[in-house]
Amino acid sequence: MSREAHLKSHATELGFDACRIARADEAWAAGERLAAFVDAGRHGEMAWMAETLERRAAPTAMWPEARSAVMVAMSYGPGHDPMENLAHGSRGNISVYARGADYHDLLKKRLKQLARGFAEETGEQVKVFVDTAPLMEKPLAERAGLGWQGKHTNLVSRALGNWTFLGAMLTAAELEPDAPETDHCGSCSACLAACPTEAFPAPYQLDARRCISYLTIEHKGPIPHEFRPAMGNRIYGCDDCLAVCPWNKFAVTAREAKLQARPETTLPQLADLARLEDAGFREIFSGSPVKRTGRARFIRNVAIAIGNSGEQDLAEVLMPLLGDDEPLVRGAAIWALARLDADMFQRERAARETTETDSYVSTEWHHGAAELA
Repeated sequence: MSREAHLKSHATELGFDACRIARADEAWAAGERLAAFVDAGRHGEMAWMAETLERRAAPTAMWPEARSAVMVAMSYGPGHDPMENLAHGSRGNISVYARGADYHDLLKKRLKQLARGFAEETGEQVKVFVDTAPLMEKPLAERAGLGWQGKHTNLVSRALGNWTFLGAMLTAAELEPDAPETDHCGSCSACLAACPTEAFPAPYQLDARRCISYLTIEHKGPIPHEFRPAMGNRIYGCDDCLAVCPWNKFAVTAREAKLQARPETTLPQLADLARLEDAGFREIFSGSPVKRTGRARFIRNVAIAIGNSGEQDLAEVLMPLLGDDEPLVRGAAIWALARLDADMFQRERAARETTETDSYVSTEWHHGAAELA
């Protein structure tokens, strides 16, 4: 058995759904596309993208000795249509990828096993990456033939659909590369049309500043008013552009038990989430990607979802949040209250606005009053 065949066989044994190989030392256009993305400011507050731009330009910019990239994929496909969750206004909708265990830990552990076996057998140098280093994994996966970057900029696989986690093992070894995948989007634009906030300026281009995934996870400040109604009940990420892709008809449900949804991340009650203090937030989302947002950003998202719910009974749940220690939470709760109960909003405004010291929160009181006028 060749080194390449043995690697792929071992990857399958470790639970990966696909494994293919690409050259890591050939020129590509991905670095130029990323530079244009950053130059246009479409990366938003993700300053690390600009700071590591040169290292992201190519795999060899980060590790000059890299010659081959072994790319692995693992499906996290749901067992249902995620779009159905949008109809449950009083419940929070968490992105499919974040409903199970943190994929970073799971994939990296398996990938290290793959790399260790390869290094021991060949004596070659290896490095592993799972979405935490300045390595552009999607272009490498396309080059390796795992899929192609669709019009929504995510990887699409003819075998696994849109629901795939990626990992990379770079090595100084000269391995036989697989054929790259070609674009099979054709004239379809379902992903672009599905975006609630029109975050795609053009096919194959994303403006993160308008993306609900970015706004609910990466964005640290108040979410712009223009995007709040479109968020619906999405409290962590958004799956719309992935879920509507026709290639999902070939997707497989996640085989890895740890990636399957946990009860606490499957349409949790917004009222319960709104009551979470920091300790409770950390306990519930321990081992989950959701934990990385921190309690303040998460409850900000929950408050906005409550405001979008149309459930006037949930207005009472917002009362404690109006006095929260975090201005980010107080501001979102004010906006939500104005949408749910005008009378309650006016009473609370009269009682609280004059004592508010944070300028952002004061602005939210004024904005809510203006919207009701």
